[in-house]
Amino acid sequence: MTAETSQTLDRGLRVLKLLADTDHGLTVTELSHKLGVNRTVVYRLLATLEQHALVRRDLGGRARVGLGVLRLGRQVHPLVREAALPALRSLAEDIGATAHLTLVDGADALAVAVVEPTWTDYHVAYRAGFRHPLDRGAAGRAILAARQQGLGESGYMLTHGELEAGASGAAAPLLGVTGVEGSVGVVMLADAVPERVGPRVVDAAREVAEALR
Repeated sequence: MTAETSQTLDRGLRVLKLLADTDHGLTVTELSHKLGVNRTVVYRLLATLEQHALVRRDLGGRARVGLGVLRLGRQVHPLVREAALPALRSLAEDIGATAHLTLVDGADALAVAVVEPTWTDYHVAYRAGFRHPLDRGAAGRAILAARQQGLGESGYMLTHGELEAGASGAAAPLLGVTGVEGSVGVVMLADAVPERVGPRVVDAAREVAEALR
């Protein structure tokens, strides 16, 4: 037996998804065609979403995702962090380096979960909430490479000295998780990342992705 659903809510969610998939916004007419409904219905949907700051319309009349979506998104971080912690703890202890989960936040990479190893004499201090451009550091570069399918067979990205002098990083993207774009990685004080670290980071990213599905 199929559960009853709300047609209006379904259409509103479809509007948000359509707007999230475009950088230049959509007009009422374009949304009408994509949804297969008349313009009056689209106007009502947009007006309701605007009241909740989930949609905004620019001077040209194009609808875009509103800032209210960010408030909802921030509530997702604790849930994602909790799901990722077991894999991050295992990774940090196994490698002896600081492990982190990084998510895309606008044009930045944002560390939302960090686990430091318990048995090392020293390790890189890395805090949750640290952000940096996506094109710097292994965490952000792994995400960008995944967008372009440019990681190759290895499945991970290595960097050295891009975020902190003397520190090297390895990161692998989260794959196959709807609505979540990010990576799992480690950072260590070393001139180069040991050979076994990359594949281990890929395994950890896979574990986190499975926990989030």
